[in-house]
Amino acid sequence: MIKDLPGRIAVIIPCYKVIPHILAVLEAIPPTVEAIYIVDDACPDGSAAHVEAQSPDTRIKIIRHEVNLGVGGAMITGYRAAIADGMDILVKIDGDGQMDPELIEQFVAPILKGDADYTKGNRFFEFERVSAMPKVRLFGNAALSFMTKFSSGYWDIFDPTNGFTAIHAKVAKELPLDKLNRRFFFESDMLFRLNTLRAVVVDIPMTALYEDEVSNLKISRIAGSFLYKHIGNTLKRIFYSYYLRDFSVASLELPLGFFMLVFGALYGTLQWAHYAGLGLPAPGGTIMLTAVTMIMGLQLLLAFLAYDAGSVPKRPLHPRLHSPSQRGSS
Repeated sequence: MIKDLPGRIAVIIPCYKVIPHILAVLEAIPPTVEAIYIVDDACPDGSAAHVEAQSPDTRIKIIRHEVNLGVGGAMITGYRAAIADGMDILVKIDGDGQMDPELIEQFVAPILKGDADYTKGNRFFEFERVSAMPKVRLFGNAALSFMTKFSSGYWDIFDPTNGFTAIHAKVAKELPLDKLNRRFFFESDMLFRLNTLRAVVVDIPMTALYEDEVSNLKISRIAGSFLYKHIGNTLKRIFYSYYLRDFSVASLELPLGFFMLVFGALYGTLQWAHYAGLGLPAPGGTIMLTAVTMIMGLQLLLAFLAYDAGSVPKRPLHPRLHSPSQRGSS
């Protein structure tokens, strides 16, 4: 049980049109949580006022945004408030009732035990329960998970848009909070930023609860935007990890493999067009050069991916970080 482990636990709930569910979510938060931050993200329904009027929980702290900043903006506000109050573990849950607050202990325990820096939910862990997820979300999350593996470097996780997360405050303080995406790309961008810190991320199996809530995340609207952002993060991560901070055999495999694959494809296409125009079959040497170059290029790219997948951070970061007071006195 987490009550036997040291750590002040805070729950942060970004609120936007969640009045039908927020009170039930608050009632289910376990007593081991010390503080609950309600971030009203300029909710037109007045989520904060509803909580103030209806919930007697003294752990609740209300924060209001004058303008809507998005789920990422609300979480950044909540992170800063919890860090300023000296909290150790910062848990994010949504106020729409899809996440069971009773699972908070399972998310927090690996961090308090020093096994992880960041935990996140995985709704795909138990296959027999995946059928409960709406089919559009199922397909969309699978596609987003695949893209996130490239952009974040965490090849051993799934369900990147899952909003049930927990992070150690020491690690949160190391993140460039001002650079994090303010909208629905927040969770995926978090993973990219965590990898630049070499933080350990662990998936926590969970079951989502789908009832009458209405999701603000529309896959059809964000697919193109997410793809663009994932490509950008992939390029930045590769540059940071393999050319700026370190240089390894993978740093050679990637450009050499890409060059050979592209060269082989272009050379083969041009030669085929040339000989086809002459009505002649391409020489065996031309075919062999094209095939060998492309195969070698593909093998080098696969070797790079294998190296990258094997480089997922394994050593937790937060036990090696000093607290602000320790840092100032050293």
